[in-house]
Amino acid sequence: MQFELTKDFLETLNLAVEVNNESKVLELIDGLQSADIAEIIDEQTLEEAIAFYQFFSQEQAADILIELDEGARERILNSLSSEEIAKQFIDNMDSDDAADVLAEMSDEKKNEVISHLEDFEQASDIVDLLSYEEDTAGGLMAKELFKVDINWDIKTCINELRIQSQDIEQVYTVYVVDDKNILQGIVSLKRLLLTPDNKKIKDIYNDNIISVKANVKDEEVGNIMDKYDLVVVPVVDEIGRLLGRITIDDVVEVIKEEAEKDYQMASGISENVESSDSVWLLTRARLPWLFIGLFGGILGARVIGNYEHELQLHPEMAIFIPLIAAMAGNVGVQSSAIVVQGLANNSLGLDGLWSKLLKELGVALINGVVLSSLIFGYCFFFEASTALSLTVSIALLSVIIFAALFGTIVPLLLNKYKVDPALATGPFITTVNDIFGLFLYFLIGHLMYL
Repeated sequence: MQFELTKDFLETLNLAVEVNNESKVLELIDGLQSADIAEIIDEQTLEEAIAFYQFFSQEQAADILIELDEGARERILNSLSSEEIAKQFIDNMDSDDAADVLAEMSDEKKNEVISHLEDFEQASDIVDLLSYEEDTAGGLMAKELFKVDINWDIKTCINELRIQSQDIEQVYTVYVVDDKNILQGIVSLKRLLLTPDNKKIKDIYNDNIISVKANVKDEEVGNIMDKYDLVVVPVVDEIGRLLGRITIDDVVEVIKEEAEKDYQMASGISENVESSDSVWLLTRARLPWLFIGLFGGILGARVIGNYEHELQLHPEMAIFIPLIAAMAGNVGVQSSAIVVQGLANNSLGLDGLWSKLLKELGVALINGVVLSSLIFGYCFFFEASTALSLTVSIALLSVIIFAALFGTIVPLLLNKYKVDPALATGPFITTVNDIFGLFLYFLIGHLMYL
């Protein structure tokens, strides 16, 4: 059953923690996952969280720390010494999780924590992972994996896997390498167990394997794992040496973070922020695009001002200004959202720019004809003005076509020049389409009323 945190539960738990009632605390959290407990700690004060942590083993504490909100994790780690962080948390984490936690610290604190790690091999692995960019396969991978030499026999492999399993919790796959640690393929654990001891790995391994280079972007890793339905993918260097492996849980986190970033960018938020961030940080993230919206509003007002004479002669045109602006923005956002989604999941295919524009033009024509016909009928029967009916309907058709094409081409151009195309689904596309929509409306109205 999914855990749901309530105020009563939190108060009861905090009281049990405060009086050090271990049996009551363990009863309350019985059956909860690390992510559930992290949700509880996110709602506690620093003092309550530190007291609560005393009821967990070091392994549990490490698992919970990884699941915490970044702000809560930072508060807890700042209250501990470098030695405490190393021995209570980092020593009990996989290398990729340990590197992620350390990457959030200052260089000085990071080096202090690493210096207190007793396992030299683990420290070396973490330092190696920290050398990779955060948004690459190298930054995602973990060093812990099962690997065997292609020239070993089955008995030697199984004995080696017993040794390797001391540091690895889950078996995803067994990698096969040569004497130079160059990845050759994979072999399943089931096949290892069912093959006679005197057989060689080279006789049974599968050389059809998909791998990624360490410098590949994390989004591409996610696309590869999604395309080939993988739960784990090996990471290699430029000459094919096995460096580590990326599991599906790491990729899901990347996909989630990327979706959140794109959603915020499409909403006109220029930084990755959360509701718990400071007022200053939230303001700084929102204000740039609000400036753009303000500037666009001024330009829109200027367009209306230039046609002030027409509005004085034909004030009924003002009734449909909000409709034209709204439809321009909506159509542009729809078109750009489809393109951005296709770019994100590589589903656009091999079609060129012109074929995409022709397809969007076809959609825009159908939508435009339907909607402009409806607005023509409304104006004709309720506004009793043929000129206004023609103006609004023709303007709406023109605006829909323009907005659809503009919303298609902008994200494609941004992507071509290595700019995040999610920018095209936010206030930028809406503001530009509003301005051009109003311009087209008044231009057509000027021609109709001549």
